[in-house]
Amino acid sequence: MIISTTIKNYAADIIELMKFKTMNGLERTLSFIKGDPVDHPPFHPIIMRWAAKYAGINYRDFCLDPDSKCKAMILSARDFNMDWVTVMSDPWAEASAFGIQVEYPVDSLPIDKGGHLPDAGKASGLKHYNPLENKRCNNRLTEIREFRKLIEDELFIVGWVEGPVAEYVDLRGATDASMDFLLEPEAVEKSMDIIIECAMNFISLQIKAGAHCIGIGDAFCSQIGPELYGQFAFKRQKELVDHIHSEGALAKLHICGNTESILKEMIQTGADIIDIDHLVPSMEVFSPLLSKYQVFSGKSDPVTIIQDGSREVIKQSVSNDFIKSKGRCIVSAGCEITPGTPVENMRAFSLAARNIIER
Repeated sequence: MIISTTIKNYAADIIELMKFKTMNGLERTLSFIKGDPVDHPPFHPIIMRWAAKYAGINYRDFCLDPDSKCKAMILSARDFNMDWVTVMSDPWAEASAFGIQVEYPVDSLPIDKGGHLPDAGKASGLKHYNPLENKRCNNRLTEIREFRKLIEDELFIVGWVEGPVAEYVDLRGATDASMDFLLEPEAVEKSMDIIIECAMNFISLQIKAGAHCIGIGDAFCSQIGPELYGQFAFKRQKELVDHIHSEGALAKLHICGNTESILKEMIQTGADIIDIDHLVPSMEVFSPLLSKYQVFSGKSDPVTIIQDGSREVIKQSVSNDFIKSKGRCIVSAGCEITPGTPVENMRAFSLAARNIIER
């Protein structure tokens, strides 16, 4: 009987992956962050559309149906030896609670359909929302509880909130928000304080539901420069991190784009995990700034490396990131894994993480 090369490679990969089962994902992640010995670095790829596609679930269901999201995330984690699961799918949960109207196509990204605050003055009078009275926010709590029920303490469970800048941009639109930052900073700060108060309530509920960690997504911060980051984002992100820690969980800070000019301050927020996009030239000069219990996560290019790269290219990228971070980097791409990433490349990505052995 002749077995195809593809099947041979698949079988060999599965055998290779099964060698690395000495710790589970939760144990590996917590030990790695604490600086304790691990068998290899944790593997935390950001999968949303990729997970839905792999599980055969349309993206609307992935976003709106907790059972579908949990099924897709757990299936992906177990099939590819990922060490975490998350509630990530789109940034519109809290925005919908604040009144933004969102459309969910069957198998595409959600679409912002309006409901933005008309001016900075209205934004500063933003009303607090109750996460328990909003379906999207409630779904997130359901997902965390379902993760805990299905995987118990097997994998690292990460909840999520939007950061102050990202949420303000969702509520006003990118162009109007950018003008507000420059022309009406006092009104912006008032609205951001309300955003943070709501986020802290939502964080507490997610941790109570069973999240080990809360991610803070503040993507637009890479677009506003260091001065505005310091004015609007830093102290509020630190406030969120401090609140997460006070509730007994870990904090993860995710800002897409080239964050080189604000990376020092991102580290100073005290977040336990700091995501690094592939657009950041190098982690090497920043790794000495990490405290004993902080790590990076990243930073392979999700398109040119993970989606389109060869097995050797993927392996080399993961190895380089680990070396540049002085061994303090969770294996991940700089941002979301694309839905077009081949299964064999995801398997190679997982193997690359497993083949870095801590000494």
